[in-house]
Amino acid sequence: MSKGEKTPGERRQLPVQQDKPWGGRFDAVLDDKAEAFLASLPFDRRLAQEDIEGSTAHCRMLMQRGIISAQEGELILNGLAEIGAEIETGTFPFDLSLEDIHMNVERRLIQKIGPSGGKLHTGRSRNDQVALDLHLYVRKEITKVDGLLADVQAVLLELAKKYFGVIIPGYTHLQRAQPVLFSHHLLAYFWMLQRDRERFLDAYKRADLMPLGAGALSGSSFPLDREMVARELRFGAIYENSMDAVSDRDFVVEFLGCAAILAMHLSRFSEELVLWSSQEFAFVELADAFTTGSSMMPQKKNPDVPELVRGKTGRIYGNLVAVLTMLKGLPLTYNKDMQEDKEPLFDTCDTIRQILEIYPPLLATMQLNENKLQQMLRHDFSTVTELADYLAAKGVPFREAHAVVGRLVRYALNEGKHPVELTRSELEAFHPLLDNELMSQILNPRHAVASHRSRGGTAPQAVKAQLSRARQIMRRHTRRAQRLFKCGTF
Repeated sequence: MSKGEKTPGERRQLPVQQDKPWGGRFDAVLDDKAEAFLASLPFDRRLAQEDIEGSTAHCRMLMQRGIISAQEGELILNGLAEIGAEIETGTFPFDLSLEDIHMNVERRLIQKIGPSGGKLHTGRSRNDQVALDLHLYVRKEITKVDGLLADVQAVLLELAKKYFGVIIPGYTHLQRAQPVLFSHHLLAYFWMLQRDRERFLDAYKRADLMPLGAGALSGSSFPLDREMVARELRFGAIYENSMDAVSDRDFVVEFLGCAAILAMHLSRFSEELVLWSSQEFAFVELADAFTTGSSMMPQKKNPDVPELVRGKTGRIYGNLVAVLTMLKGLPLTYNKDMQEDKEPLFDTCDTIRQILEIYPPLLATMQLNENKLQQMLRHDFSTVTELADYLAAKGVPFREAHAVVGRLVRYALNEGKHPVELTRSELEAFHPLLDNELMSQILNPRHAVASHRSRGGTAPQAVKAQLSRARQIMRRHTRRAQRLFKCGTF
């Protein structure tokens, strides 16, 4: 080597990417635009507390296994606690050049306690670290969603009790079909939301897998105790395959899928609230606190809250499709594409929580227009199915009975009459079993509702039984959720 020539080690003291955890391999600094493009800190800083929680458990395991000394471990634990407090109070010095929340926490730890802070990363990679943070985050979000869904269900049960006995038109194809109790209609949404709660609870099982210890993809040569970390963080199980552990985002997709179905249910309900609050329907009036006016037309009262719930549903669908599309072509294991899982997840979590928080007061303050509903039911044809059922019960084949009543309806419409206004001779022309007294009784909406006594039907006794089952299901679900959320089964 000639005089003055630098050794390889000396040449590597050029201004390389010294602030990067991977900088030793590189001789040039990262382009500013590339650095901004690659950084995930603007959104993954949301995982700060999960990162502290996971790092704390990892540190305790490293101490217990003798991989780091007890003194070093205590320094790290105290430093992590201080960093957690800084994040909580908003005083943590986030640095975009450090790319993500993981490196921000690690760099801050080293600043606080010195080189010992660098030992925290022993036996792990950012690949299994971010996977752990996401698992912790999704688990927490499921517990929040389950509680908020219970609040909506509770309001539905209260409304069903408050308006018990009130009859509204039921629809198919948005055409008057048969009368039903308003309570029965509300309970349909209760059961939809119950299925949503059960789906989220089932999805919790996939979020309740502990990936830490998988390393970058192949596990670790250190004597890690993954089971201890799982117990510390109350996980129900650990991943059995290290490559699966770092590449799996099924639990994110499943959460987004559950959220999309929930949003669809609430969008359907919102659509009905929009229709019901229109002058054409006028079934309900939404409270002023949850409606807006027009900047031009002073008479307007717009159902903006349910409209926006309906609109945000497409956004939640889009987040699901975005993550599915991002994952569909990825080889094992980790790829930078997977950074794109977080913004859709966070956006869906925020949107779902916003909707679920506003829905209980929106419903609780809604007023039912009972007089208008009674008037509507007096003049429609939604009870004539009872005539067909009556004839069938008397031995007339149902298809024949259906045809008889269909011809009767057409005749009444042509004459501009309601079926109860037809004369005895007019009725007998369609079938000898039909008469005026029968028509007045059978076509009464209360009689029609009361006759549908089968389990799950709209008769008052059937709806009372349904209300009782709904309350039992809620209590049972709450106990099951508490057991699952509070105690890992590992």
